[in-house]
Amino acid sequence: MFAMIAALALLSSQPAPDATALVKEGQKLLQAGKLDAAEPLFRKAIAADAKLYDGHYALGRLLDLKGSYAEAREHFERALATATEEQKLQIWMQTGVSWAFEGKPDEAAVWLQRRFDAEMAAKTLDGAAGTANALARIYLEAGQTDKAEQWYRTGYETARQIEKLPTDQRDLWDFRWHHAQARIAARRDRHDEARAHAAAAKSILDKGTNPDQAPQMPYLTGYVKFYAKDYRGAIADLTKADQADPFILGLTASAYEQIGNAGMARAYYAKVLESPAHTINAAYSRPVAQKTLGGGR
Repeated sequence: MFAMIAALALLSSQPAPDATALVKEGQKLLQAGKLDAAEPLFRKAIAADAKLYDGHYALGRLLDLKGSYAEAREHFERALATATEEQKLQIWMQTGVSWAFEGKPDEAAVWLQRRFDAEMAAKTLDGAAGTANALARIYLEAGQTDKAEQWYRTGYETARQIEKLPTDQRDLWDFRWHHAQARIAARRDRHDEARAHAAAAKSILDKGTNPDQAPQMPYLTGYVKFYAKDYRGAIADLTKADQADPFILGLTASAYEQIGNAGMARAYYAKVLESPAHTINAAYSRPVAQKTLGGGR
């Protein structure tokens, strides 16, 4: 009896685990792709501090990567309860991405619309334009091209309302508009139109005002070729694009599947699963990779 009391006293005298430190340690593991190692740290953090925003936010992202979408959104909801105004924008986006992971664009739209409306009310036009484009991307990869076009147009027109928009930013939004129109046309099997918009995007890029956008061209031409069923051409272009982008890796894997190269397809799907990204790009590549390879990591 005395031994039990002494043990309880010792436990009560020990400091509670540092929840913030646990989250930071878990985030390092998550960025390294070690989901199973990171998860118990996030859970231990929120057990120590049930209102810890960072803990719920991190665990929600991790659970989406593992395919536990409903539970992920429970943690986003709990993070939202203690979020600052800025953090709310973050959570609304991540909740929308979570619905995209599950393949439900209209549910995603509820959250991104909330963010878009808040940014418009605050007259943060650049942020609102980016949110509109994000929602457009969700609809496009879900195959809903009309809604995608509507939101891409909203993003473009919102950006054009920014006062004294510098030349490089004006060029950037023109580039994004043609880039989007090319992908929409490709999904509609309007291949000549897609190539025309891709050429227009390239002519804007050639002005030299946005050199950091150069990797977007092989992605775009690869995308257009993929939907024109030129899979070998798509692979040639996509492998010149950003090889850290899970969507590009997933599209490359799919192109390899189309030409019957299962080994290379699996290799690229494995690369998709190595990415810890919780983004729209991941939402339209990771679930396919998990299904193909038989689970997450």
